[in-house]
Amino acid sequence: MKLLKIITLLIVGLIGTLMTLPAQADLAKDLNDGQHVLLMRHADAPGFGDPPGYQLDKCSTQRNLGELGKKQSQVIGQWLKGQGITSAKVLSSPWCRCLDTARLLNLGSVTSTPELGSFFDDMSLEKQQTRNLEKLIKVQLANPSKAPLILVTHHVNIQAYTGKVVSVGDMVLVKVNQNGQYLSHQHYPSPRL
Repeated sequence: MKLLKIITLLIVGLIGTLMTLPAQADLAKDLNDGQHVLLMRHADAPGFGDPPGYQLDKCSTQRNLGELGKKQSQVIGQWLKGQGITSAKVLSSPWCRCLDTARLLNLGSVTSTPELGSFFDDMSLEKQQTRNLEKLIKVQLANPSKAPLILVTHHVNIQAYTGKVVSVGDMVLVKVNQNGQYLSHQHYPSPRL
């Protein structure tokens, strides 16, 4: 009788513990519901900011992915495929480190769009660039294709939109309203190499 009571208490405790654990999100399902987007910070690009006088149409003038960043991008793409995302609509900031990250995910063609561009050099553009991002998301999610939407951008853009500070290669699954405005998010750290 005493053993049965101990087993019952253990089972009740285990059930209580399981009920308090966060539910594991189904990333592919969420990205196909028309209410979520995946924001991703570009992969590892050694340095800080861009060199003075950089030009968006000349990668050689910018801070770019290193070998670690290239490998990290490929690993993230493999991880996303393991989550059931075998192809996606991938939009990227026009900065080369973002475009290269997006291409190395190997999830489909990549479209460059200024709405995902960094405002690191001019923080006064934060509110306007965030409104531009909301408009972009609204238009993209209104498209009936239902392809998962992956947006490769910069830490300042993600932080301004979600309030979340992210590391290189980190992803944020964002739930949005019909106007593309932020409602909530779930953080996915970059998979380990």
